Amino acid sequence: MLEGWLNYHRVTLLLKCEGLDEERLNDRPIPTSSLSLHGLVRHLTEVEFYWTSTVLHGITTATRYYCSDSSPDADFNDLETSSFAHDRDAWEEEQRRSDQLMAAFTLDQLSIGGNEPVSLRWILTHLVEEYARHNGHADLLRELLDGAVGC
Repeated sequence: MLEGWLNYHRVTLLLKCEGLDEERLNDRPIPTSSLSLHGLVRHLTEVEFYWTSTVLHGITTATRYYCSDSSPDADFNDLETSSFAHDRDAWEEEQRRSDQLMAAFTLDQLSIGGNEPVSLRWILTHLVEEYARHNGHADLLRELLDGAVGC
């Protein structure tokens, strides 16, 4: 069930991005926020990487996708450095990689990395929550961009 909800939210974000050109995907229609649909895709790539590689498996040698210690918000702020198509492909590849990494654990097995061990069940629940929250942002962004509502 958790995997099903995670996949549902992954697809929902992709649907929110469909039909928009690069300029609209990069637009930040909320003046007080750096949120964009492109940035959300990049952010959720980082989120999946962190929770499945770093926390679940304890992999600390892998390079993050966009963010670094010197630029912790690059997933939202440096959109000009890459195309949406490239970043969407990276996100989809990270989803496949995350699914493979999670498949190596049972739901109640504890993580290897992170500050405190958590179960795969906890990580999946958190990923669903993270996607759901950002899909709410995506709903608002898409409506502001072109008036589209729903999936």
